[in-house]
Amino acid sequence: MARSSSARQSITTGRPAPTRRPVTPTAPEVATASGIATSLDRLLHDRMRLGIVSALAASDVPLSFTELKAALNATDGNLGVHARKLEDAGYLSCEKMFSGRTPRTEYALTAAGRRALHKYLDHLDAIIRAARGR
Repeated sequence: MARSSSARQSITTGRPAPTRRPVTPTAPEVATASGIATSLDRLLHDRMRLGIVSALAASDVPLSFTELKAALNATDGNLGVHARKLEDAGYLSCEKMFSGRTPRTEYALTAAGRRALHKYLDHLDAIIRAARGR
């Protein structure tokens, strides 16, 4: 026989389980929160990719693979995969060259990458303001 929610009892104590009132935000809060959350750039939301884009945005000159690897404490494979995803999205440019006989790969943030980072930071700012009650 099924019990109603008000008649449920805790299995361990045998006492009635506490009832919980669902917290229902008002309609404007739901629209704002869901709009902010769904509009985050999933490509930039990853820690390593955000680190790559942030490091390039903070630098006035392109950064080499070795410089990014050291700055982000990343492995070759991890940095390479994430840099390729950003490059495929058009967020950064990659230039391969030789310095003497040594290969050198340099990355620079594109205009599209800079716009995407600014948009992402604006969204994070909106989330912070919403969480603090504006």
